[in-house]
Amino acid sequence: MINKYESIFIINSEIGEDGIKALVEKFKNLLETSAQLENIDEWGKRRLAYEIDDLNEGYYVLANFSADSSFPHELERIYKITDGIIKYIVIKKD
Repeated sequence: MINKYESIFIINSEIGEDGIKALVEKFKNLLETSAQLENIDEWGKRRLAYEIDDLNEGYYVLANFSADSSFPHELERIYKITDGIIKYIVIKKD
């Protein structure tokens, strides 16, 4: 069953511009190959609402995609094991 999802992930802004571009490209490719990527919106560097691991800023990225119901679990697993990802959330849209 195909569902629509929205995911926001925050990248550690201290890894540098090249590191940020590489991570955005990695997740963009993952979503294009394993799901149907609708759009990816880079919000850029923003101040975090609260300090996470002594960091005050992060690079925010929003992705909208359609996928099988098992894919979000795999995406969250990949977020967890990827260095440079501070926080993430995947939400099923109505």
